[in-house]
Amino acid sequence: MAMYSYQSMDQNGKTVRGMMDAANMPDLEMRLKRMELDLIDCKPAEQRTFTLGRRKITRKDLINFCFHMEQLTGAGVPILEGLADLRDSLEQPRFREVVADMIENIEGGSQLSEAMLRHPLVFDKTMSSLIMAGEQTGRISEVFKNLSESLKWQDELASQTKKIVMYPAFVGTIVLGVTFFLMIFLVPQLTGFIKNMGQELPFHTKALIFVSNIFVNYWYVVLSLPVVIFVIIQVTLKSSERARYLADEYKLRVWMVGPVIHKIILARFVTFFALMYASGITILDCIRLSEEIVNNRMIARALQQAGQLIAEGQGVTAAFQMTGMFPPLIIRMLKVGEATGSLDTALRNVGYFYNRDVKEMIERVQALIEPIMTVLLGALLGWVMLSVLGPIYDTISKIKM
Repeated sequence: MAMYSYQSMDQNGKTVRGMMDAANMPDLEMRLKRMELDLIDCKPAEQRTFTLGRRKITRKDLINFCFHMEQLTGAGVPILEGLADLRDSLEQPRFREVVADMIENIEGGSQLSEAMLRHPLVFDKTMSSLIMAGEQTGRISEVFKNLSESLKWQDELASQTKKIVMYPAFVGTIVLGVTFFLMIFLVPQLTGFIKNMGQELPFHTKALIFVSNIFVNYWYVVLSLPVVIFVIIQVTLKSSERARYLADEYKLRVWMVGPVIHKIILARFVTFFALMYASGITILDCIRLSEEIVNNRMIARALQQAGQLIAEGQGVTAAFQMTGMFPPLIIRMLKVGEATGSLDTALRNVGYFYNRDVKEMIERVQALIEPIMTVLLGALLGWVMLSVLGPIYDTISKIKM
């Protein structure tokens, strides 16, 4: 199939532009007809420009999709009719095209999960596998409900995680701006006056003058250095699997933020593992899909090791314990769930505990970041004041004597 950039008109006479894959122009026209659009003009477009300048499909779009399908399938509405209603109500053009393509595939004989697998950038493997399990067990409405709740939880967790980054980034920008102002504009004016006093300058004043000269003479290096370092790190991470593994390991060990990231990853893992297991997916498949969910190579490798041990005949609890990556709470709940046959319930309890713990840890980290940033800014200003006013005070003291 080729990608076409099209211009069309809806029933109200409004012009609608977008991009869609189709076998040829008549196929494109037929697909647009099903979306109640009349083709005006089209031209071939490259695949890489498919999402250029268009709003990305967000987690909130997926939440609305799952909620809509849960309500309709729970009421007994057929999948095709539910998707058609969703397509007609969507305002996001990219998602509307995806749903329209899914409808065509289902009409061609595919299952909903198979139609979703055609759009891996929108629906990940975990989501498609859960829908497939729901189709096989006849509990698709329940799967949509669980997916909706899990996506809402993820959205809330992502919002909480951003709080850790946004505040330090904002305050750090302010501190950097103040530092540039002091070192480039204020300090050079004051140091000229201090040097003219003709006395021996203390070490901290010499250090201030040295740093100020670096900012004044090499400001472009100071500004470009973080960008260069960032680019080097990104290139290294893209070209080296070992570097990516070490970076993921460092994320879990970095002071103050690492434990929070670790708990967030574990909370995501146990929540989706419980959801997949409850939907009828086998333990080995749950582990395999979880390797992609955790988004951390160090924990993914531990899951891979656990899966290999289980495949070799080890028990679930023993396999996870032997990896050494999972805390005692998860091991304990796995043991309880394995003994009672309620593995999903036990892991949901862990997810609830970790979710609450993550919220408390984020609040504690935020409470610590504010005074730390205040102390850093205060120390910077104190250094400048001491280095400038110290020699002036010494000179005045000698004059009085």
